Amino acid sequence: MADVHQLKPTRSADAQKAWAAAALVPDPEVPCVNVAELGILRDVQMIDGKAVAYVTPTYTGCPAVLAIELAIEVALREAGFDPKIERVVSPPWTTDWISDEGREKLRAYGIAPPVDGSNSKLALFGETIVACPKCGSTDTEKLSEFGSTACKAHYRCTSCSEPFDYFKCI
Repeated sequence: MADVHQLKPTRSADAQKAWAAAALVPDPEVPCVNVAELGILRDVQMIDGKAVAYVTPTYTGCPAVLAIELAIEVALREAGFDPKIERVVSPPWTTDWISDEGREKLRAYGIAPPVDGSNSKLALFGETIVACPKCGSTDTEKLSEFGSTACKAHYRCTSCSEPFDYFKCI
Protein backbone atom coordinates (compact mmCIF):
# COMPACT_ATOMS: atom_id res chain seq x y z
CA MET A 1 0.00 0.00 0.00
CA ALA A 2 1.25 3.43 -0.93
CA ASP A 3 1.87 6.23 1.50
CA VAL A 4 -0.25 9.22 0.49
CA HIS A 5 2.59 11.55 1.44
CA GLN A 6 4.62 10.14 -1.44
CA LEU A 7 2.02 11.25 -3.99
CA LYS A 8 3.03 14.19 -6.14
CA PRO A 9 0.53 16.95 -6.99
CA THR A 10 1.92 17.57 -10.50
CA ARG A 11 1.20 15.23 -13.39
CA SER A 12 2.79 14.60 -16.78
CA ALA A 13 0.59 14.90 -19.87
CA ASP A 14 0.07 11.12 -19.90
CA ALA A 15 -0.77 11.14 -16.20
CA GLN A 16 -3.30 13.93 -16.81
CA LYS A 17 -4.92 11.85 -19.56
CA ALA A 18 -4.96 8.81 -17.27
CA TRP A 19 -6.45 10.91 -14.45
CA ALA A 20 -9.19 12.14 -16.78
CA ALA A 21 -10.07 8.56 -17.74
CA ALA A 22 -10.05 7.25 -14.16
CA ALA A 23 -11.90 10.26 -12.75
CA LEU A 24 -15.00 9.52 -14.84
CA VAL A 25 -15.65 6.20 -13.10
CA PRO A 26 -18.95 6.48 -11.21
CA ASP A 27 -19.26 5.28 -7.65
CA PRO A 28 -21.24 2.00 -7.86
CA GLU A 29 -23.27 2.75 -4.73
CA VAL A 30 -23.86 6.44 -5.47
CA PRO A 31 -23.75 6.64 -9.31
CA CYS A 32 -24.55 10.36 -9.48
CA VAL A 33 -20.95 11.14 -8.50
CA ASN A 34 -17.65 9.91 -9.81
CA VAL A 35 -14.65 8.69 -7.85
CA ALA A 36 -12.82 12.00 -8.24
CA GLU A 37 -15.78 14.05 -6.95
CA LEU A 38 -16.02 11.74 -3.93
CA GLY A 39 -12.31 12.21 -3.30
CA ILE A 40 -11.54 8.49 -3.33
CA LEU A 41 -9.38 8.77 -6.46
CA ARG A 42 -6.39 10.45 -4.88
CA ASP A 43 -3.94 10.64 -7.75
CA VAL A 44 -2.76 9.02 -10.98
CA GLN A 45 0.94 8.95 -11.81
CA MET A 46 2.92 7.41 -14.64
CA ILE A 47 5.54 5.11 -13.08
CA ASP A 48 7.71 2.76 -15.15
CA GLY A 49 5.22 2.87 -18.03
CA LYS A 50 2.21 2.11 -15.85
CA ALA A 51 -0.68 4.38 -14.97
CA VAL A 52 -0.74 4.01 -11.19
CA ALA A 53 -4.05 5.08 -9.66
CA TYR A 54 -4.07 5.77 -5.93
CA VAL A 55 -7.45 5.01 -4.38
CA THR A 56 -8.65 5.55 -0.81
CA PRO A 57 -11.83 3.64 0.10
CA THR A 58 -14.49 5.48 2.07
CA TYR A 59 -13.84 2.98 4.85
CA THR A 60 -11.75 -0.18 5.00
CA GLY A 61 -14.76 -2.51 4.97
CA CYS A 62 -16.49 -0.80 2.04
CA PRO A 63 -18.02 -3.58 -0.08
CA ALA A 64 -17.69 -1.46 -3.24
CA VAL A 65 -13.92 -0.93 -3.07
CA LEU A 66 -13.03 -3.90 -5.29
CA ALA A 67 -15.67 -2.90 -7.85
CA ILE A 68 -14.31 0.66 -7.84
CA GLU A 69 -10.72 -0.49 -8.28
CA LEU A 70 -11.70 -2.84 -11.11
CA ALA A 71 -13.71 -0.09 -12.85
CA ILE A 72 -10.74 2.30 -12.62
CA GLU A 73 -8.46 -0.42 -13.99
CA VAL A 74 -10.83 -1.00 -16.93
CA ALA A 75 -11.15 2.74 -17.62
CA LEU A 76 -7.37 3.13 -17.69
CA ARG A 77 -6.93 0.07 -19.93
CA GLU A 78 -9.62 1.37 -22.33
CA ALA A 79 -7.79 4.72 -22.45
CA GLY A 80 -4.66 2.88 -23.63
CA PHE A 81 -2.75 2.59 -20.37
CA ASP A 82 -1.20 -0.33 -18.53
CA PRO A 83 -2.97 0.16 -15.17
CA LYS A 84 -1.95 -0.50 -11.61
CA ILE A 85 -4.13 0.26 -8.60
CA GLU A 86 -2.61 1.21 -5.25
CA ARG A 87 -4.93 1.32 -2.25
CA VAL A 88 -4.05 4.18 0.11
CA VAL A 89 -5.45 3.85 3.62
CA SER A 90 -3.51 6.57 5.40
CA PRO A 91 -4.73 9.14 5.95
CA PRO A 92 -8.21 7.63 5.96
CA TRP A 93 -10.84 9.05 3.63
CA THR A 94 -13.07 11.80 4.98
CA THR A 95 -16.23 13.42 3.68
CA ASP A 96 -14.23 16.66 3.64
CA TRP A 97 -12.71 15.32 0.40
CA ILE A 98 -16.06 15.39 -1.45
CA SER A 99 -15.84 18.24 -3.94
CA ASP A 100 -18.36 21.07 -4.05
CA GLU A 101 -19.58 19.71 -7.39
CA GLY A 102 -19.94 16.27 -5.82
CA ARG A 103 -21.99 17.71 -2.96
CA GLU A 104 -24.32 19.45 -5.40
CA LYS A 105 -24.71 16.27 -7.44
CA LEU A 106 -25.60 14.34 -4.27
CA ARG A 107 -28.23 16.93 -3.39
CA ALA A 108 -29.71 16.92 -6.91
CA TYR A 109 -29.85 13.12 -6.78
CA GLY A 110 -31.84 13.26 -3.54
CA ILE A 111 -29.06 12.51 -1.05
CA ALA A 112 -28.31 15.17 1.55
CA PRO A 113 -24.55 15.83 1.49
CA PRO A 114 -22.51 15.83 4.72
CA VAL A 115 -23.18 18.89 6.85
CA ASP A 116 -20.17 19.37 9.11
CA GLY A 117 -16.46 18.90 8.69
CA SER A 118 -15.01 15.61 9.86
CA ASN A 119 -13.21 17.33 12.73
CA SER A 120 -16.49 18.47 14.26
CA LYS A 121 -17.43 16.63 17.47
CA LEU A 122 -21.07 17.52 16.78
CA ALA A 123 -20.87 15.77 13.42
CA LEU A 124 -19.53 12.60 15.00
CA PHE A 125 -21.34 12.45 18.33
CA GLY A 126 -24.21 14.94 18.30
CA GLU A 127 -27.41 15.48 16.42
CA THR A 128 -26.85 16.97 13.01
CA ILE A 129 -29.37 19.31 11.41
CA VAL A 130 -29.88 17.89 7.94
CA ALA A 131 -31.66 19.85 5.21
CA CYS A 132 -34.03 17.97 2.95
CA PRO A 133 -32.48 17.69 -0.53
CA LYS A 134 -35.95 18.00 -2.11
CA CYS A 135 -37.40 21.12 -0.45
CA GLY A 136 -34.51 22.49 1.65
CA SER A 137 -36.38 22.34 4.96
CA THR A 138 -34.34 21.57 8.07
CA ASP A 139 -37.47 20.15 9.72
CA THR A 140 -36.21 16.58 9.28
CA GLU A 141 -35.91 13.49 11.46
CA LYS A 142 -33.51 10.56 11.46
CA LEU A 143 -35.34 7.28 10.90
CA SER A 144 -32.32 4.98 10.93
CA GLU A 145 -28.59 5.37 11.54
CA PHE A 146 -28.06 3.31 8.39
CA GLY A 147 -29.61 3.98 5.01
CA SER A 148 -29.14 2.19 1.71
CA THR A 149 -25.42 1.86 2.50
CA ALA A 150 -23.43 1.99 5.75
CA CYS A 151 -22.09 5.47 4.92
CA LYS A 152 -25.60 6.94 4.77
CA ALA A 153 -28.35 7.44 7.36
CA HIS A 154 -32.04 7.41 6.50
CA TYR A 155 -34.07 10.58 7.17
CA ARG A 156 -37.55 11.93 6.49
CA CYS A 157 -38.55 15.51 5.89
CA THR A 158 -41.51 16.43 8.07
CA SER A 159 -42.31 19.40 5.80
CA CYS A 160 -42.68 17.59 2.46
CA SER A 161 -42.85 14.02 3.88
CA GLU A 162 -40.12 12.76 1.54
CA PRO A 163 -37.72 10.10 2.79
CA PHE A 164 -34.07 10.58 1.86
CA ASP A 165 -30.56 9.40 2.60
CA TYR A 166 -27.98 11.59 4.33
CA PHE A 167 -24.33 11.00 3.49
CA LYS A 168 -22.89 10.80 7.01
CA CYS A 169 -19.94 12.94 7.99
CA ILE A 170 -16.89 10.73 8.41
